[in-house]
Amino acid sequence: MTNETIPAGLHLPTGDLRYPAYLPDGTYGVVRSVDAQDLADCGMQALMMNSFHLMQRPGSLTIQSMGGLHRFSGWQGPIFTDSGGFQAYSLIRQDPKFGVIQERGLSFQPEGAKRKFLLTPEKSVQLQAGYASDVIICLDDCTHVDTGVDEQRKAVRRTVDWAFRSKKEYQRIAAQKGWTEETRPRLFAVIQGGGSEELRRECASDLLEIGFDGFGVGGWPLDAEGRLLTDILTLTRSLVPRRFPMHALGVGHPQNVADCTAMGYDIFDSAMPTRDARHARLYVYAKPLDQIQFTQGETWMRYLYVNDEKHIRTQDPISPHCDCHTCRNYSMGYLRHLFKLNDTLFQRLATIHNLRFMTQLTGLLREKYYAA
Repeated sequence: MTNETIPAGLHLPTGDLRYPAYLPDGTYGVVRSVDAQDLADCGMQALMMNSFHLMQRPGSLTIQSMGGLHRFSGWQGPIFTDSGGFQAYSLIRQDPKFGVIQERGLSFQPEGAKRKFLLTPEKSVQLQAGYASDVIICLDDCTHVDTGVDEQRKAVRRTVDWAFRSKKEYQRIAAQKGWTEETRPRLFAVIQGGGSEELRRECASDLLEIGFDGFGVGGWPLDAEGRLLTDILTLTRSLVPRRFPMHALGVGHPQNVADCTAMGYDIFDSAMPTRDARHARLYVYAKPLDQIQFTQGETWMRYLYVNDEKHIRTQDPISPHCDCHTCRNYSMGYLRHLFKLNDTLFQRLATIHNLRFMTQLTGLLREKYYAA
């Protein structure tokens, strides 16, 4: 693998994705507090949306009648859609009364829902194709890293079986719709196996044999203390030839994005940066961007908390190293004022800043790991 050419990006129906790419989570078709123009101004390349939630609200028929997710949301760049497997897994394992995992698929009824939902591998692909997604992700059986090996083995076999069924359905829809190489959405499969090297190898090998456009690393990326599961992530990346993109699903902490990029991961998604922004936890670089090396032990970022009393009269922007709309036009003192008023403008301005921090970060990592 060390002699393989590292691809610079991925060609998708609505645009090219340059690696590495961070995708903010627009779970219900919206990135909280910002619109499509804000996202474009921040330099966002693509968004991540979720079938599990979208099929419930606003409902798949509504999205399809509106012309798909791009027209519905106003975002014209690439859209990835998650299969919903992780969310259904979390719901069911949180309390079995909410549903059951079977060979056929996932049957669930979230609290407050008026009816049951059935999510099969075929149904998940149908939904995502109907949403006009640029990247469709196969339904998988997600497990926790500490789940016993017998359950992990069952989950791997189910994941491979579901991936096979997903690809078969994808090929049927492709023929029906007349997708070409230029217009077809890409199909990603998810590598499961928990903390078992044997099962990770088995899962990756079987999925590679079926054949997909890219792969995601399945399961929980963090341990109980919130530390990155470096060994498992490094192993999983090593099992897939470098020509295939790897998506570190659910990874979005800036340090984790940097560490996973060094391992060879190309795509990231998480709600963390936007959630942190809404709760007044802002990301700032600890030094000028051209001085950051991402070396071990280097302190290259820190947090700034808007609620700190010391910011009452601060006239400086959030960061002197940021060129976002917020930093170019507003002071920390004003942002703290908005936060204390609980005004929604704070959420928008703070979110814009953290998203721009993430695109600056991926730009720096691109220069370090992908530049010719």
